[in-house]
Amino acid sequence: MALLHQSNSVQLWHDLITDAEKICDISLKEEVESYLVFLLIRYVASPDIAKRIIATEFLQGVQLTRNMREIALQGVGDKCLLMSGLFPTIAKKRLVKISYFVKLGQSSYATISKTQNDIYSLLAHQFVPLMDILQSVKNHDLLPLDAYELWNETGSQRAFTLLKKYSVHKSPKQ
Repeated sequence: MALLHQSNSVQLWHDLITDAEKICDISLKEEVESYLVFLLIRYVASPDIAKRIIATEFLQGVQLTRNMREIALQGVGDKCLLMSGLFPTIAKKRLVKISYFVKLGQSSYATISKTQNDIYSLLAHQFVPLMDILQSVKNHDLLPLDAYELWNETGSQRAFTLLKKYSVHKSPKQ
């Protein structure tokens, strides 16, 4: 990754995300990229995400009035994206699959989407590539079985690339 030399936190996060996009060979729409940058900035100010039970937040959120539901489910989607992208090992510690956070996050964003092209619809449809980018930012390599499971259940291209890396066999010396 390029040396980060910008003094502005927005620019630093943007540079980090664009570098990760190149590594993953993913090109995000500008509004999705901006959303991800500002999500990371918000997270830095509130790092207690791993202490929450996100499924409960989802269930409570769907029962709220329309405006409150949107705020609650946006938060659930954001937390699921961060958990699956930056903290996939926490899923394992909680005895759930990473795909659990993927599906819950996609459902959260899709539930509050109003049109096929609004930001929440884009986040729901691009959840897996966003997760791949965040995993690349953290440079988190999944174990082979975890990579297979994530690729099989979500279609993660990063997990597939890791699987290919793991499957390269050296020929025995003759």
